Amino acid sequence: MKSKLKIGITGAHGLIGWHTRCAYLQEEEVDVIPAGRVEFESAQSLQAFVAQCDAIVHLAGMNRGEDEEVYAANLKLANDLVEACRAVNAQPHILFANSTHSFGDSRYGASKRDAAGTLASWAESEGTRFTNLILPHVFGEHGRPFYNSVVHTFCSQIAQDEKPEIHVDGDLELLHASDVAALALQCIRNGGDEVVQTVQPAGVKMKTSDLLNKLQGFHHSYRSQRIVPDLRDRLDLRLFNTYRAALYPQGFPVDIQLHTDDRGWLFEAVREDNGGQTFVSTTRPGITRGHHYHYHKVERFLVVSGEAVIRIRRLYDDKVEEFRVSGERHQFIDMPTLHTHEITNVGESDLLTMFWSHEVFNPEAPDTVWEKVQ
Repeated sequence: MKSKLKIGITGAHGLIGWHTRCAYLQEEEVDVIPAGRVEFESAQSLQAFVAQCDAIVHLAGMNRGEDEEVYAANLKLANDLVEACRAVNAQPHILFANSTHSFGDSRYGASKRDAAGTLASWAESEGTRFTNLILPHVFGEHGRPFYNSVVHTFCSQIAQDEKPEIHVDGDLELLHASDVAALALQCIRNGGDEVVQTVQPAGVKMKTSDLLNKLQGFHHSYRSQRIVPDLRDRLDLRLFNTYRAALYPQGFPVDIQLHTDDRGWLFEAVREDNGGQTFVSTTRPGITRGHHYHYHKVERFLVVSGEAVIRIRRLYDDKVEEFRVSGERHQFIDMPTLHTHEITNVGESDLLTMFWSHEVFNPEAPDTVWEKVQ
């Protein structure tokens, strides 16, 4: 049997780290070894971490704080990683999440530039590999507002019906965290003869004001008009899912307007500006459907008749959110990406549920991954 590729991830609980762990869940030939702050608290724990790894995606770092504090923290992380490798004679391929800020004069940029230099020098002295990933503005679901990216700040403010302000309408180059994960794995697998390699992926360029207008447009369409926007553009889909993450869980379930007359009742389940697929199912009492998650798909659950509990858990998290839903009250819940979910019939009769996704199911690329909720 072929041994698995053991990939260590520092900063495993941060934005890119979490998305990288989620992305590698599907990789059967990869074992992920996560490292957070605990592993950097002692030389012994860090040495035990690096000794296991064929490759290390070094994402741990400090983005905000006093200039000298940020500089010292990022340089220390690189030095500690090198010293741990030397102590146990480990020679993993290290991939470093650098930044386009490293081309500038800020202390943060200098910290990333000098940390990369430390790691490159170690790789050259050991004859192992180092990849310098120079990243633009990285965003993704569940980033921290006022820390990771202006995307997350805007999404958080818009979701709370606040009015974001632009102080400088700068130029952005947006790259989703899952693209960073895919690029890192590609670099690890490709091998190559170069000891030190620099890779600078391109993001999508836009002005800060254009980003804000787009996110505010999503909010007006989705929350005010109950319309799912056109998501055929890849960046739009990823920005929309990042915005939706800022609404979860407090923004769900969502009440639907019921129209009644002497003929009966009617409600509008989904309004959208692009294609999609809708289907209806029955579920017998005590039966559970689901136990899966999606990377990109927008999926809606709407109980038409019966009683159900919808359970949702974020990947790599133990907390399970529970929503009691009923055909007596018309509400929908849109499943957040990278959250495994299920629906259980807790009533005494068959459950009638409508499911909708923003795209037609493709068996060749289903974007539906099995994972137990609890």
